[in-house]
Amino acid sequence: MAAGWEWDDTLFSGTAAYYASGRVPYAPGLVDTLAEALKLDGRGRLLDVGCGPGTLALSLAHLFGEIVGVDPDSGMIAEARRGADEAGVAGKAKWVEARAEDLPAGLGRFTVATFGQSFHWMDRDLVAATVRDMLDLGGALVHIADLKTEARTIAGLPCPAVPYAAMEELVKHYLGPVRRAGQGVLLHGTPGDESAVYARAGFTGPQRHVVPGGQPLERTRDDIVAWTFSMSYSAPHLFGSRRDDFEADLRRLLGEASPSGRFSERRPSTEVFVWWEGPAEPAPLSAM
Repeated sequence: MAAGWEWDDTLFSGTAAYYASGRVPYAPGLVDTLAEALKLDGRGRLLDVGCGPGTLALSLAHLFGEIVGVDPDSGMIAEARRGADEAGVAGKAKWVEARAEDLPAGLGRFTVATFGQSFHWMDRDLVAATVRDMLDLGGALVHIADLKTEARTIAGLPCPAVPYAAMEELVKHYLGPVRRAGQGVLLHGTPGDESAVYARAGFTGPQRHVVPGGQPLERTRDDIVAWTFSMSYSAPHLFGSRRDDFEADLRRLLGEASPSGRFSERRPSTEVFVWWEGPAEPAPLSAM
C-alpha cells in the first residue's frame, strides 16, 4: 500500500462502466502464455484478486473449472457478473465484494491466484502471505502488468497520438497537482519491488514472461474519455459538480488534437511473473 495513503471505498467509485471501452487490452497471447506456463487444461480453481470488472478472470475462464473474483467495489462486481452472463460462464464464476485484506473469506483453496495491475493498492505483505496459504500445494501466484520499460510510438499509423500529457495537465487543473486516490492523495506514487514482497511471503521464483505488444489500435474520442474516467486519479466522482465542465474541456482538447475524433495507439506488451507456492516448479497444476 502506498506510504502516507489509506484505502477507502471511493478509490474506483464510478469507474467500472468505463473499463470495457476505455482501458487498452492486454497483449494478445497472454491467455496462451499462461495456459502453457501453468499447464492448465480446464480444471482447478482461479482466484483473481482485485478483479475489477472481471477482465482477466473472464478471459481465463475456459482454463479452469471455477473462477472466483474478489474486488471491494460494488460497481466492479456488478460489471463482472454481467460479463460472465454475456460470456456464458456464470455457472462457473463467483464474484465476491470484499477487500483483499478480508481473505481468505471462506473461499477455499485454489490452484492459481492472479493479480492484474491491482497488487499495489493492497496491504501487500498481508495479502501475499494470505494468498499463499490459500493455494494448493505447488500452486502459482501470477503478477500481471503492462511492461513499463518499452517505448511505444505511432510511427506509420494513420491517426494522431492520444495527447496524454495535455490530458494529465487538464486533470491537474481541475484536481490539483498531486495525484488523487479516493479521498486521499499519492504523494509518492504507488509502491514497487513486488519481488521482495512475494519472497518474504515464502513464494519461490519468479518465472518471467513478456507477451509482445505493439499491435495498432484505433481509438475514438469516446474511448479516450472513457479511459480517463476509468482511472482512479480521474474517477468521475472526484470532479464533483465540475464533472460536466471537465468532460467538455477534455472533449475540446481531444477535438483540437484530432479533428476526426480518432487516435492511433499501440497495445503495450504484458509482463508476467509466475511465483510458486512451494520450493520448486511443480508438476502440472491440473494434476492436483
